[in-house]
Amino acid sequence: MNLPADHPLVDGRTDSSPLIRAYRGDRPDTTPVWFMRQAGRSLPEYRELRVGTAMLDACLDPELSSEITLQPVRRHGVDAGIFFSDIVVPLRLAGVDVDIVAGRGPVLNAPIRTATDVAALRPLDPSALAPVAAGVARTVAQLGTTPLIGFAGAPFTLAAYLVEGGPSKDHLRARTMMHADPDTWNALMTWAADVTGAFLRCQMLAGASAAQLFDSWAGSLSLADYTANVAPYSARAISHVKDLGLPIVHFGVGTGELLAAMRDIGADVVGIDDRIPLDEGIRRLGGTVPVQGNINPAMLAAPWPVLEGHVLDVLERGRSAPAHIVNLGHGVPPETDPDVLSRIVELVHAAA
Repeated sequence: MNLPADHPLVDGRTDSSPLIRAYRGDRPDTTPVWFMRQAGRSLPEYRELRVGTAMLDACLDPELSSEITLQPVRRHGVDAGIFFSDIVVPLRLAGVDVDIVAGRGPVLNAPIRTATDVAALRPLDPSALAPVAAGVARTVAQLGTTPLIGFAGAPFTLAAYLVEGGPSKDHLRARTMMHADPDTWNALMTWAADVTGAFLRCQMLAGASAAQLFDSWAGSLSLADYTANVAPYSARAISHVKDLGLPIVHFGVGTGELLAAMRDIGADVVGIDDRIPLDEGIRRLGGTVPVQGNINPAMLAAPWPVLEGHVLDVLERGRSAPAHIVNLGHGVPPETDPDVLSRIVELVHAAA
């Protein structure tokens, strides 16, 4: 591991934690659990803290990003924090004019759609990552033996935002560029892979004990398109951090047909969303890698006996993998009762 001597995995703080053991393929006595979007709009303390501060400004304020990351760890007793950030943060740091518009999501002032547009993109200056490193370090200092997971968007998801200019239902412009202008696609995806790889590396060197690469929009791709035109760039992104020896989780939405290909980019753990049964996802992965997932977020508002049965079913299905980290099949809905999440954590820990 090419990590600093005071890194939590080097000095032993997180090395034997349930999460890291499971990510490495071991089965700890207690099944680890954390939730995607656990630090967010479902927490009243988050909403109070965010008053008057724009999303991307909060992500780049070390004090705020740290406090928001820590809030769900304190409240829910989850087995990991995930660094509070947004997929488009590294784009902003690289000079792309992007903002998060309430009710819409990330929106670019000028989409990237031509070879000239791509050529004008700047590499990410390492000095721009200083507030990210500071936020991670501040968080890790307070987490103690609880590991922090680094966060980054996969190159296709970044490229989809760049080409579409904002959220899209089908990412048609991005998928068209992939085939109509492969040279420009290659240049854009290479740039995105290097930017997100640098973003991940910064978090890991600052103290994150693992990292998750999110490919939010990969589910719009066929397996052939993913394998030929996306997977090589996701592999390039994580090549920036493979020498650090930290576990890498790869997760996508609607990616049941892509699971094995997502594993094959070099991921140590594969996240499975709630569109397929967890044991079927494990079967498609050959039963060889730890998996993360896949409680249906829609179940969080169901009566407790219904939700409890669902969680126990997910736990049972996860037994066919080398190790299982309980999570949602996607993110926490904003209207979720935080007490329900805390109750799930207690159930998972007791059931193990």
